[in-house]
Amino acid sequence: MDALRACCAGLDVHQETIVACILKGPLDRKPVSKVRTFGTTTRELLELRDWLEDEECVDVAMESTGVLWKPVWNILQDSCELTLANPGHIRNIPGKKTDVKDAEWIAQLHRCGLIKASFIPPLPIRQLRDYTRYRRKLIQQMTQEKNRVHKLLQDANIKLTTFVSDIFGVSGLRLLNKLIEGEVLEHDDLLQLVKTKLKKKIPQLIDALNGRFNAHHRKMLQLHLNFISTIQRQIETVEQEIEQLARPLEEEIQLLDTIPGIDRSGAIEVLSEIGTDMSAFPTDAHLASWVKVCPGNNESAGVKKKGKTRKGNKWVKGILARGCRAIVYQKKDCRITEFFQRVKRRQGDAKAGVATIHLYLRIIHHMLSNKIPYEELGEEYMQEQSRQQVSKLMKQLNRLGYAVELTPIPA
Repeated sequence: MDALRACCAGLDVHQETIVACILKGPLDRKPVSKVRTFGTTTRELLELRDWLEDEECVDVAMESTGVLWKPVWNILQDSCELTLANPGHIRNIPGKKTDVKDAEWIAQLHRCGLIKASFIPPLPIRQLRDYTRYRRKLIQQMTQEKNRVHKLLQDANIKLTTFVSDIFGVSGLRLLNKLIEGEVLEHDDLLQLVKTKLKKKIPQLIDALNGRFNAHHRKMLQLHLNFISTIQRQIETVEQEIEQLARPLEEEIQLLDTIPGIDRSGAIEVLSEIGTDMSAFPTDAHLASWVKVCPGNNESAGVKKKGKTRKGNKWVKGILARGCRAIVYQKKDCRITEFFQRVKRRQGDAKAGVATIHLYLRIIHHMLSNKIPYEELGEEYMQEQSRQQVSKLMKQLNRLGYAVELTPIPA
């Protein structure tokens, strides 16, 4: 392997220790290896930085080991050119697995320019990403807790969900709080508690609330509602922080908000994952490959086999899949819906979803690169796509020896 760097370092990062290997020497000769082991406290990381500066080593590579690489990155990013590597891409050959060997292997690969750097967004984007991911987890927790309330009511034979679409709305919470208090609810009581159309369902609500709701159920329901209130306050606090961090991205947020299926919240989540600078992804294909929504290459002896999509950024996939489902179920007339339905007819729902996420990413990359809003291509574009599909099918039939003549249907 031809060397490209006269001096570089490889770091094997662990929870308690970091093994650092520096390779230094002329490009046409075998380099001199220097290996040292450091701890992971801030003081010891500063010692690592000073050692690299003393050795005049600027190019440093390390593995993305969980979250253990982050404190190392934060200490060294101002003084070194850092490269974060995917562990699956730089795995050493079997029988060479020691901390020192790993550090030497990383340094050797980096010296020859064989390590592909992982995408690391700027610090403000990383901070925004922490909040958006945490908000997603809080929403999931709230959903789980609400499901526990539904199960508790069924256990007590309280059929409130049969007549109240949202038991966590204003009227539903009032009824749940009255259940906790253990009061017997009459017609006049319910008339004061419920609102809107529920006033017409008071006789049914009286029957629905007549169950086996004992002291144990009241105590459990109180715990569930308290936890839901706590999560709601947490979500409100997190959303305030998200809005504050998202202010510098307002232009990009407004652009992505024009895409069908992506609202303001979804636009912020997408930007928190991929950033706003598309120079990190030279083409839309690079962005789709990073998210892992394109099939892998699997060819042997000139035969192309099925290449499954690999695990990528699940957060981006989830956001765009949610947007895809929204416009498809609403039957919104747009290019994205037409594309989903066309792929679905040929390859099924699952593959159509992945292909639509790929389309979303191509659109997003083009919009962020050129700073232009989404523009719907209109019905003529859809018809042209259909005509091209028909023309392609006719050519296939001609190759099979069939002559086809199309006759327009009279209006």
